[in-house]
Amino acid sequence: MNLISAAWIPIVRKDGKLEKIAPWQIAEIDNPVMEIVAARHDFKGALYQLLIGLLQTVFSPEDPDQWFEYWQQNPEPHTLKSVFEEITDAFDFTNVDGPAFLQDLDLPESELKPLSALLIDAPGEKTLKDNLDHFVKGGSINGVCGSCCATALFTLQANAPAGGAGHRVGLRGGGPLTTLLLPESADSTLWQKLWLNVLSQESFPDTITQAEPSVFPWMANTRVSDKKGMPTFPEDVSPLQMYWGMPRRIRIDTQTEPGDCTLCGEFTKTLYSHFRTKNNGVNYDGAWQHPLTPYRFDPKKKSPPLSIKGQQGGLGYRHWLGLMWIDDGGSAAAQVTKNFYENLAELIEDEGDSIAMRLWCFGYDMDNMKARCWYEHQLPVISVSQAYSEYFVAHVSRLLSTAQDVVKVVNSQVKAAWFNRPKDVKGNTSMVGQSFWQATESLFYQQLYVLAKEPDDLRHMPRSVAEQWMKGIRYAAYEIFDHWVLEGNAEDLNMKRITSARRELSKKLKNTKSLKDLDQIAQSQEVV
Repeated sequence: MNLISAAWIPIVRKDGKLEKIAPWQIAEIDNPVMEIVAARHDFKGALYQLLIGLLQTVFSPEDPDQWFEYWQQNPEPHTLKSVFEEITDAFDFTNVDGPAFLQDLDLPESELKPLSALLIDAPGEKTLKDNLDHFVKGGSINGVCGSCCATALFTLQANAPAGGAGHRVGLRGGGPLTTLLLPESADSTLWQKLWLNVLSQESFPDTITQAEPSVFPWMANTRVSDKKGMPTFPEDVSPLQMYWGMPRRIRIDTQTEPGDCTLCGEFTKTLYSHFRTKNNGVNYDGAWQHPLTPYRFDPKKKSPPLSIKGQQGGLGYRHWLGLMWIDDGGSAAAQVTKNFYENLAELIEDEGDSIAMRLWCFGYDMDNMKARCWYEHQLPVISVSQAYSEYFVAHVSRLLSTAQDVVKVVNSQVKAAWFNRPKDVKGNTSMVGQSFWQATESLFYQQLYVLAKEPDDLRHMPRSVAEQWMKGIRYAAYEIFDHWVLEGNAEDLNMKRITSARRELSKKLKNTKSLKDLDQIAQSQEVV
């Protein structure tokens, strides 16, 4: 099976028809492809990244103007097919004697494992041995079709978490967060969704016309990372390898049989059940910055950037600024998101083709080798002019900093109402803060849309925004406190302690510096 020529990507067309297509068919105009319909949520995200990687590798536009041409009108499918075929050699998935897609070229003395081990959330050997596979059962994957097998392999190589001694993490670290731009309209095609995340050659100049090992590492012997090997730094290979990283040494076992795929349920003549693996694959090191992932930067520039990972509790508006622009903690948006703001948003609007966008954020929350949860969220994309962007970011940062201060105050006073010696009490109370963020989310985005409509030279926070925000977060603070403190049985409540904690809450909501500063603006008679 060759992943360029074979029909293997599960999709739905505009008329609702479900089928599998070859990659070049994403450009078809008659009854266009609307969405990927994968067997798993992580598979869908992986297939998006694979197709974006294909476009970026061999079909990147010369400049934003050419990008906009293909945004308005799809390329001819035969043109896309012809370009993709230039790298066909790198996408043979079942090649026995030579290079095979994302598989080690030479894998001696390898370990045989069940194919289920390719799935990031599959229970590990120790979990199975200790009979602790309560939520994701072991032994439930008997065999998978070629489509699901190829997708599982790509998903693992792109997101690889820690896998034991010498089993390397992915190029972005284990369990990275991926952020992709999507049109908000239900009528948007898969082509539009993918194309929004492709950079022009002005931003990402590498291009190729053949399957090069510096881009596709499986086309040559693996750069092993054992005692005699070496790490792989950005300067050692093409930047395009970021889309095709191969940290794990894997070879899919070619012994197959017919049957129903355990993942998608489809009958196939070729059902894969095992793979071979060996440690000490490619060890990606240094200042890698994947275009589809946000990073946290060291302000002193002593450490390389760290990819943002999935995290407990998922994402919310408190992360919005770091995912879209840059926040006070040094978290900055992915390159494709920055490219949209800097090069594409005004271009689209100037042509009268303005369209609402959202940022699709997804990834695993990993605890070392264990997947705790899969998270995905869609956050609104709010576009402002380049002239206003610095002021806009400063205003949003101010809203977030006051909210963060309120969360600290509420959390400390809830604990003070619960316990006689709250500072001595250990344990997770993140649910208190989480309920505050959820309660104030809609208000936050309302204020962002108000800010986005302000004049480009607005240097100071508008009085109306400060007033609405202060009123909303204070109200939420009292509501959250009362919910978590007064919901128990009346006979179990220490009302003296609760009353004291609520008075302290009120005092701190008035005297915390960030709140006092914003309150002054809210109570002023004019913009200051």
